[in-house]
Amino acid sequence: MMDRFSKVGFVLSIIGAAIGLGNAWKFPYMVGSNGGSAFILIYLFFAFVVGLSIFFAEMAMGKISRLDTVGAFKSLATKGSNSWKFAGIVMVTGLFIASFYTLIIGWVLKYVILSLGELPKDMASSEALFVNFTSKGIEEQILYFSIAFFAYFFILTKGIKSGIERINVFLIPALFILLLLMLGYSFGMNGFDEAAKFLLVPDFSKIDQGAILNALGLAFFTMCIGIGCILTYSSSLGNDTNLFTSSLYVVFANIIISVIIGLIVFTFTYEFGSEPSKGAGLAFISLPTLFAKLGLLGNFLAFAFFTSLFFAGITSVISLVEPFIFFLNKSLGFSRNRSIIIVGAVVYVLGILCALSGIGDFKEALTFFGKSFFDLLDYISSNIMLPLGGIIFALFVGYFMKFELLKELFLPYMGKVVFKIWYFLIRFVAPVLVFVVLVREIA
Repeated sequence: MMDRFSKVGFVLSIIGAAIGLGNAWKFPYMVGSNGGSAFILIYLFFAFVVGLSIFFAEMAMGKISRLDTVGAFKSLATKGSNSWKFAGIVMVTGLFIASFYTLIIGWVLKYVILSLGELPKDMASSEALFVNFTSKGIEEQILYFSIAFFAYFFILTKGIKSGIERINVFLIPALFILLLLMLGYSFGMNGFDEAAKFLLVPDFSKIDQGAILNALGLAFFTMCIGIGCILTYSSSLGNDTNLFTSSLYVVFANIIISVIIGLIVFTFTYEFGSEPSKGAGLAFISLPTLFAKLGLLGNFLAFAFFTSLFFAGITSVISLVEPFIFFLNKSLGFSRNRSIIIVGAVVYVLGILCALSGIGDFKEALTFFGKSFFDLLDYISSNIMLPLGGIIFALFVGYFMKFELLKELFLPYMGKVVFKIWYFLIRFVAPVLVFVVLVREIA
């Protein structure tokens, strides 16, 4: 029997792939740093024009080929198939991101445990706690990193149906319920009105070229495209799933959860007089001190918030490594467990190096081109390889796949008008816009 997703399982698994720490961590501080709701509107525009276009492109490759990323490029290419198989290198990006992403999930787990005890009561002690943990507490970092690592690799050993689908069917609804409970509590706080105004009332005077490019980059990076994840999941999709509506569910869920998290984060931020543009430290430095002001209730809310982040991280990181596991299993003929061990070994070693690169005794040895190993891996994968992967998928589907195959797959779900719009976007708009992001990041 084929190990394939059910309709609900596929949608929830793709939502789990798209919704990660970027929604809970990067989205709020990017919004806070770029003027609020006007930035969100631009982000939404690019999410549909660029993100959804490439999303459909990956989905088409997986659904039509039923193969891994390398096999899909090779089998679907109208010409140069032996050369196009090397485009499967985009899968490596997922391993790079998974290594430091798992380390951050470990940080989140540390704060889940911390929320059960005494939270830091002021910004100075909160910052000292975080800095000491990330720059001196190597044993503790490795412990939490290892727990997160073994948790999601155990899930992967169970396969598509019993592993990836089952964990997403449980964790995504649980994540949504936790966030709704926290949002419900936020309604009664004075800071909620300011948070809603900041997120939902546009102020285009704060938008500049940098904010527009940031919105494009964020839309691209929060949808799990460009690494073969959507392709891999789609290759295990049954024939009774509506591709168009399923994709829209994913995009809307991604947006809704991002906005909910933003409302929660900024409600607490405004309630206690902090700033909405604190940067990435907002989640690990500012929020714990804000929760601490609420006593035992704050401990509960902190536990719910960081548990939500942990759930989001686990479901997302699974999707980063599954494409390479699927490739080793399907193209090279390794057993699934052997494939998992190989991928796991790579991710674990890289993750340990990321952790060590922030520790004083190892920092100098693990600094390259002025960046720590952690920052270098993040820069290469997020700023170069991800957008490059997006361009590759867009160009391949737009110019090197048979038009008839795409038409046959999508017309029953999209209709002629929407299909023509998508095909125009994937050929002429999406690759150009992503190229702009790539050039900007490298420059």
